[in-house]
Amino acid sequence: MRQVKARNTTPELTVRKALTRLGARYRLHRKDLPGNPDIVLPGRRLALFVHGCFWHGHDCARGARVPKQNRDYWVGKVGRNRARDARAREALAALGWRVETVWECDLKDAGALAARLRALLAG
Repeated sequence: MRQVKARNTTPELTVRKALTRLGARYRLHRKDLPGNPDIVLPGRRLALFVHGCFWHGHDCARGARVPKQNRDYWVGKVGRNRARDARAREALAALGWRVETVWECDLKDAGALAARLRALLAG
């Protein structure tokens, strides 16, 4: 697990490039906000988390997969990740931020991703 990056992952870079194409200006990994959101648009009070489906327990095919080896460890780890994510979302919402999660599987359709980001930037 040492080689699994926490920042500048391929899904995160994809979302950042899409936001740049849309003309959005953003900050990265704000440590002063709960959960250190991956991408923050301060003027719009919007925090984006870019999550890998496996690591954060998404309900897609990749996220629902549980390794056969050391199953109890992985179920616990993903559960803790989901609980931490929920706490961060609640804390940001309490501070008046809009919080969105972009899942790794959402990146397969570039057109849909661009439309979703455009909608987020508009309102």
